[in-house]
Amino acid sequence: MATIQIFDPALCCSSGVCGVDVDQALVGFAADADWAKANGAQLERFNLAQQPLAFAQNPTVKAFLERSGADALPLILVDGEVALAGRYPSRAELGRWAGIAAAGAPPAQGGRCSGGRCC
Repeated sequence: MATIQIFDPALCCSSGVCGVDVDQALVGFAADADWAKANGAQLERFNLAQQPLAFAQNPTVKAFLERSGADALPLILVDGEVALAGRYPSRAELGRWAGIAAAGAPPAQGGRCSGGRCC
């Protein structure tokens, strides 16, 4: 199974789901990350504010930050390779990387599908 590492920007707490002005994207991602872990995904999160050494000690992450800056976070690595940057992955992406089916994911679109419906 793949290892998924999420390198978050500086957040007020480990999940970012705290404080008065909670980012709804973080709420959704926290639920998706919990779902992935509950289904066996190997998922780790690192917060720039709380774990800066994890960013500095990973050559891929360090090079990304030097090139793009902290404003380009989050950075998602799958088995050490950059899989996504600048936004959090969807449940379907997490499921695909971890090798688990995403509950509620739309069916794959084939050549005879239109308007979001498959024949």
